[in-house]
Amino acid sequence: MKMRKFWPLLMAGSVGAMGLSSASAETFQLLVGSYTAGASQGIYRMSFDSATGRIGPNPLQVVKSANPSWLTLSRDQRKLFVVNENGPGQKDPVGRVSSYAINPKTQALSLINQVQSLGNEPTHSSLSGDASHLFVSNYSVAEDPGGTLAVVPVGSDGRLKPVVQMSAHPASRVNPERQASNHVHSTVSSPDGRYVFSNDLGADKVFIYRYDPKANPELPLTPAKTASVDLPPGSGPRHLLFSADGKHAWLTMEMSAQVAVFDYRDGVLTQTQLVDLAAGQPTSDKAAAALHASADGKFLYVSNRGTANQMLVFAIDPASGKLSELQRRSVEGDHPREFSLDPTGKFLLIANQKSNGIVVLERDDKTGLLGKVVQTLPMDAPSDLKFLLRQ
Repeated sequence: MKMRKFWPLLMAGSVGAMGLSSASAETFQLLVGSYTAGASQGIYRMSFDSATGRIGPNPLQVVKSANPSWLTLSRDQRKLFVVNENGPGQKDPVGRVSSYAINPKTQALSLINQVQSLGNEPTHSSLSGDASHLFVSNYSVAEDPGGTLAVVPVGSDGRLKPVVQMSAHPASRVNPERQASNHVHSTVSSPDGRYVFSNDLGADKVFIYRYDPKANPELPLTPAKTASVDLPPGSGPRHLLFSADGKHAWLTMEMSAQVAVFDYRDGVLTQTQLVDLAAGQPTSDKAAAALHASADGKFLYVSNRGTANQMLVFAIDPASGKLSELQRRSVEGDHPREFSLDPTGKFLLIANQKSNGIVVLERDDKTGLLGKVVQTLPMDAPSDLKFLLRQ
């Protein structure tokens, strides 16, 4: 795909996003995380016109930061937490986590502080329900030391404290190249905040913890009674998403390009369905990534990378959480690492990492189907997209 010239020096959880009607169309601000081995400088704060579906051509703010690949907003949107996906061989070889204050009037970002993640290539973070701890997933590309879950305390002012707890588990070794060690890809809390679920691509398991910082502030996580969920060998779990009512969950499995559907109750996930994103297709088509549900809970969107480069749309059965495929659509680019539905639900934005651009697609909020391309905005190695809502 041919891209326009870049700008000079260019530039996770449960379903609960606020939906807005088309009548309330306005300009929102969009935060874009990126990889910085090339032209990108870090985090970009952009304008988004919800009437036209277009991102402003020039950034409102550029925050220089090394590999800010995943962005986590506090519930009140006054704080932003960023993993700096650094590791051996990069300009900064040390994995880090950064905290930013968000100005309530202008939504400008200002750095609060930064701590080490005590692992390589931190790829995801999520905030505990009580906002007192950040769960950081150190993916770790290399077999040694392997991936870890790190628990970072967060002050009421957003200031990060050093890691207080780390967790790791043996790898499955089913795939000798990608599963020689554990690779923690993401970690999220249950809707009630009492449990934490850590998805380990290298172990083919979801590990489950009780979260009780009052019982032991220094070790807030303890293994749950049902301490893990076994997944198909070589499947490589990536991202877990809970339904808005907390009764169901969906999990992308990167290496097998599948979505597992679960019933959920009191710390226990019970699988009810396994959906193939690339059934009968070559291994090169299998690279499942992100998943997000519409604000009304009717539709689930899943990206599949590899040579497929598709966005899949599913209808969600409201009683069972099971999925029915509605559409497969090209992402109009390469390697859709993350995507986001805009606050009105009328557009879907895709961060195509390897083709260096953000693609905006029309979305029918009644049928869930994706339509024509509204915009392709050149941007070097975008990795995550988060909208800011006016308070």
